Amino acid sequence: MNHQWLKQRNNQELKVILQKVEVDEMESCVGKKSYQRWLWHAIDHKTGTILAFVLGRRQDRVFLKLKKLLKPFGITKFYTDKLKTYERHLSKQERIVSKFKMQKIERKHLTLRTRIKRLQRKTICFSKIVSLHDLVIGLYINKYEFGIKI
Repeated sequence: MNHQWLKQRNNQELKVILQKVEVDEMESCVGKKSYQRWLWHAIDHKTGTILAFVLGRRQDRVFLKLKKLLKPFGITKFYTDKLKTYERHLSKQERIVSKFKMQKIERKHLTLRTRIKRLQRKTICFSKIVSLHDLVIGLYINKYEFGIKI
């Protein structure tokens, strides 16, 4: 979770500033193509800042972890794709299905794929161990997106 972003604003400002987020998942593999690992993340629709991320399988419980991390931000609208997980866990008032509204998060995917070779679709650079895979991606996001000194 982006604690630095939260510290800069108090709860009253959050409700006004942050109303809409883009949520999506991104595939990568560990060891072999059949063992998929997913980066679930949410970004501020206005600025493109990553607010929170979770690494795991493409399952409802992983999305629920992300949703729990987003609770302090006071989000009212989620821009998503047509994945059934979002339909099951977000109300119709909260969720807007739109690829057009998700351009920033798709751009973020391209940036992450360029900078972290483990997220490439076809590459010879991959992780053999899940914990190292998650660690590399987590360290990158914490350093370059959240501004945490490592």
